[in-house]
Amino acid sequence: MSESEARPTNFIRQIIDADLASGKHTSVHTRFPPEPNGYLHIGHAKSICLNFGIAQDYQGQCNLRFDDTNPEKEDIEYVESIKKDVNWLGFEWDGEVCYSSDYFDKLHGFAIELINKGLAYVDELSPEQIREYRGTLTEPGKHSPYRDRSVEENLELFDKMKNGEVEEGKMCLRAKIDMASPFMVMRDPVLYRVRFATHHQTGDKWCIYPMYDFTHCISDALEGITHSLCTLEFMDNRRLYDWVLDNITIDCRPRQYEFSRLNLEYTVMSKRKLNQLVTEKLVSGWDDPRMPTISGLRRRGFTPASIREFCKRIGVTKQDNTIEMSSLESCIRDDLNDIAPRAMAVLDPVKVVIENFDGATEMLEIANHPNDPEMGNRQVPFTRELYIEREDFREEANKKYKRLVLGKEVRLRGAYIIKAERIEKDEAGNITTIFCTYDNDTLGKNPADGRKVKGVIHWVSAEAGVPAEFRLYDRLFTVPNPGAAEDFVSVINPESLVVLKGFVEPALVSAEAEKAYQFERMGYFCADSKDSSAESLVFNRTVGLRDTWAKIGD
Repeated sequence: MSESEARPTNFIRQIIDADLASGKHTSVHTRFPPEPNGYLHIGHAKSICLNFGIAQDYQGQCNLRFDDTNPEKEDIEYVESIKKDVNWLGFEWDGEVCYSSDYFDKLHGFAIELINKGLAYVDELSPEQIREYRGTLTEPGKHSPYRDRSVEENLELFDKMKNGEVEEGKMCLRAKIDMASPFMVMRDPVLYRVRFATHHQTGDKWCIYPMYDFTHCISDALEGITHSLCTLEFMDNRRLYDWVLDNITIDCRPRQYEFSRLNLEYTVMSKRKLNQLVTEKLVSGWDDPRMPTISGLRRRGFTPASIREFCKRIGVTKQDNTIEMSSLESCIRDDLNDIAPRAMAVLDPVKVVIENFDGATEMLEIANHPNDPEMGNRQVPFTRELYIEREDFREEANKKYKRLVLGKEVRLRGAYIIKAERIEKDEAGNITTIFCTYDNDTLGKNPADGRKVKGVIHWVSAEAGVPAEFRLYDRLFTVPNPGAAEDFVSVINPESLVVLKGFVEPALVSAEAEKAYQFERMGYFCADSKDSSAESLVFNRTVGLRDTWAKIGD
């Protein structure tokens, strides 16, 4: 397949192709501009893959620029986590990391230029009054009584704002555009406000901070961005983007293009709501494996390739839609099915005693992957006492049940055929031990007398197995669109985390954090990057072997 055939196509790439063909641009320069006020989520991954992917495919450049104009909500922790996430997804930014705060001096200069042109003024209306004066979607706004101040007065007041002589909320700088515009964003938007907050990059140098709409377009122009890609909620803001650049003295003239944001079922993509989950300790942190954050997905065991493939499959359009969670889960299953070595773990154990086994440990050689011999084999200890899953045994069952039944046979994965002879129960009637016999002539082959045993179950040696905690993660919410609920916290899934105690093969004591394994018949798991150690193993379930939620809609 040629390189052009391998590339995805979408309306943005078609625009870029046309721009390059016409000579409007000779190269492509994009940017990924997150605000460092939280951790990145799967929606940001779509934007990362789009912006960095386009730069790669067109041999162009992509900047990582932090939109850091709101110091009260920002933190260096978020800056570092975002850089880590971009790298983990497989992308590198061009040059040094950029910050909107790098341009604060120039932004201030452009604000002065707009004042001198009579296109910006210092307003003394309160934030509440500004909202009231703005009007509604059906009624035009009205002019501020401070709108027609002289250039000299505006310059003087703006300088006072800059020098810390004005209280927060008492003055702001607004663009002078059109209070009757059908687009609310054009009704004299605020350009600067007073904030006495220490900035993570500039310290206490500034006490006035520019607004996003003023900062973003100028930052794009200063960096030579050719195609400024953002989500559909900024479509109306494009008018302000263009207005600012049309009215300042700047050479580069970027163009903004909008695409639909990613909405994913059974989760929320609002940073405010995600932050609420963290601050109210409804989850363990931004990297809780139930969170849609990139760090949460990584800790849960998702791979960079699976997330890139997900972004590729959903594509880039202008049509708002909501993606099923099963689409994301399908991508990780497809990836891990090929690359994850197999292992055995028993999550809800019941003991099996093989009464006719002589008691000496036997080391069995079992393939690490059924379809990839290059992954090699591993040694698994087989002993007189084993653990199997409690659900893999029944005293009575019909013919559809292919596991262990009292008086019948089943094969142990990679080992022998066993037959359940009798059981012991505790006072509450729970089975504590299953006593079995084994056919020692069935290792790797069928019984000599031709009897057929269809069922195969996994197991772990009771003597050599290592205790482990298993965290079974599920959808964080019980409804597909929790953001639409009156109180989204009220629809959190109480079963989104189930913790079990069981056993794993001894080889897994050295499992690397976030390295994927397929636990036979139980799903894909990885060792937790925070809580797991050789002394206390903790495994996170990344995803089950099949989509159990699909049954709900049947």
